[in-house]
Amino acid sequence: MTCFEGFRCTDCGTTVTDEGATRCPDCGGTLDAEYDLPADLSRETFEGRSGGWRHRELLPFVPEGIGEGATPLVGAPRLADELDVGRVLIKNEAQNPTGTVTDRGLALVAEAAVRADADTLALPTTGDGGQSAAAYAARAGLLSRSFVPSRATFINKAMINVHGGDMRVVEGRFDDAKAAYEEERESMPAADEETWFPAAPFGSPFRHEGTKPIYYEIAETLDWSAPDAVLAPVGHGATIAGLWKGAREFDDLGLVAGTPRLYAAQPDGCAPVVEALEAGEDPEPWEIPDTVVGSLEIPDPAGGLPAVEAVRASGGAGVAVDDQDLMDSAATVAQHEGLEVSVACGTAAAGAWELADRGAFGADDTVVILNTATGNKDADIVRSRLMSQGI
Repeated sequence: MTCFEGFRCTDCGTTVTDEGATRCPDCGGTLDAEYDLPADLSRETFEGRSGGWRHRELLPFVPEGIGEGATPLVGAPRLADELDVGRVLIKNEAQNPTGTVTDRGLALVAEAAVRADADTLALPTTGDGGQSAAAYAARAGLLSRSFVPSRATFINKAMINVHGGDMRVVEGRFDDAKAAYEEERESMPAADEETWFPAAPFGSPFRHEGTKPIYYEIAETLDWSAPDAVLAPVGHGATIAGLWKGAREFDDLGLVAGTPRLYAAQPDGCAPVVEALEAGEDPEPWEIPDTVVGSLEIPDPAGGLPAVEAVRASGGAGVAVDDQDLMDSAATVAQHEGLEVSVACGTAAAGAWELADRGAFGADDTVVILNTATGNKDADIVRSRLMSQGI
């Protein structure tokens, strides 16, 4: 059972009912799922269910999956004391099957590809998306083709191959991988037997739609209440856009009273979303991206505008931090709370300290920090930082 009605183009308003749709057929714009939210959908509807897709009424369809979602919300009392807030909780997306939040969206993408009779998941990626796409393509009996920059982590590259995915390593950074993907896609003959389904963020409606349950799970764990603030690292913007959509849906249904403030955290070497928020404008491409956080080094994010709009509507803000601080913060979370978090999470944690210094949080606030990936994917980066300090 689902309340799904179809997709609406966020650019021109065209509606599409094909559940395997990718982009707007009229203008090529971004599609977003729409639902007819029934008044009788209550907290009791979801009670007694388990798994990451238990909120099936609020999804286009439910994928078979491989155990993604239903991740823990872990208390961080020492961080709460240091930030001088009531509670700090870390939503630990590292416990997804391939170790990242991208598994949620790719599970939906793979199911949509099967329903659209495609045979290949294809995307440019900084690495995590390629690993996830390869895993979910394997599960669905599909091919996967990932275009990754040469600086992608060894773990990502290795696991793309281990899952049976095809990988093209492109010299340079994400934009170089994206250019190679677009060139190959455009050069494919119309009669080619291989049918690509776009698996990148906002290449279809499914990557950001798959992140909504993150918020549902947070609210349920907090006894059907909204946290005061959620800090999320932002690359393409799919996760924070999905968080806001999920928060609005629960509020509209009356399941949770109110919505949290969302804070977008980015490295100051590549912060187009934060720059736009601070300037009160739409995001523009970052001219020279330079950060150790490869997963967030996205100079022209596909969901930059939805991310900016989500943060503004929530009453939150953007925060940019330097690489040294974010690496130190990832180490602090590990040393103070025992959690192995990514440098992307370190970005959000460092942002929390910066925001606390600005007076953004109240003494009784509940603050949620999103850990988007397992710490061992970039542990060498944090370890190198510690070694440079003689630790």
